[in-house]
Amino acid sequence: MSDLPKKIIINEEGPREGFQIESAEIPTRDKIELINMLSETGVKHIQVVSFVNPKLVPGMADAEAVVAGIKMKPGVDYTGLWLNQRGFERALACGRLHMEGALTLYSSTSFLKKNQNRTPQQQLDAQHDLIRLYQKNKVAVKRGFISTAFGCNFEGDIEPLHVVDLVSQLLEIAEEHDEKIARMGLGDTMAWATPESIKRVVGAVREKHPDLPLLLHLHDTRGMGIANAYAGLEMGVDAYDACVAGLGGCPFAGHKGASGNVCTEDLVFMCDEMGIETGIDLGRMIECATFAEQVVKHPLPGSVMCGGSLNKFRSTALTVN
Repeated sequence: MSDLPKKIIINEEGPREGFQIESAEIPTRDKIELINMLSETGVKHIQVVSFVNPKLVPGMADAEAVVAGIKMKPGVDYTGLWLNQRGFERALACGRLHMEGALTLYSSTSFLKKNQNRTPQQQLDAQHDLIRLYQKNKVAVKRGFISTAFGCNFEGDIEPLHVVDLVSQLLEIAEEHDEKIARMGLGDTMAWATPESIKRVVGAVREKHPDLPLLLHLHDTRGMGIANAYAGLEMGVDAYDACVAGLGGCPFAGHKGASGNVCTEDLVFMCDEMGIETGIDLGRMIECATFAEQVVKHPLPGSVMCGGSLNKFRSTALTVN
């Protein structure tokens, strides 16, 4: 337990993860309202939209309108996701987003084909083109990401050494262009990870790149999200993507029940109880989760939004005693 971090970074991705898979009929104003509420919780990074083909992902057809309507809070980075040059150009044109270059490789050839319609070599070549595009627009490359790092519905288990090799490739590509990746994300895109595989993959990457800061992106389709986050904490990982109320899912995962990332308020609750600082107000995050459920008009998988924090019960117990 000596590797437990004293504080962690939680990147809120609920608006992007959630509204890319929910009905396109959700009003733009409700998306904006949720983002504005999240801005007041203490989170420092909110991924608000994805700039993708609206014919394939109709829930993101209003991406520009959402960005234009946000009440930007100083100290919070509002970001978007893009998968290609066109998406990057749309994000840049908004003029309001925090622009940070990211490079991505896929450990699953099948998922890469479904998600990007590319071969592994084409994806590799595209990263060089992306860096040139970033540099042309004075956007620094800060993050690398390995998708399907723990397993794939189409290809099964992924060997940790394959993930290590992809991490090395991304670092080398960045270095070739005089860029340095500040943090490497490992994505459990289709929820294949277990606490044991989290430790295997993180351990393998750490063995090869001991000084490389890591981030975990943990989908919760099989209910392992919070357990996998705990395993990551035990391994000293101090950055996580999360989704308020458990919003979201991947539209290309090939799984009817694909769900979003580990639930933000559940992760904050666990860290609070463990004495790990997140900087996030749990009460306000629960209010956001409740509102998110109202917006999508169906139950969301978050647990703490229903059970609440323990503080109110502790206060009651102290009063009774």
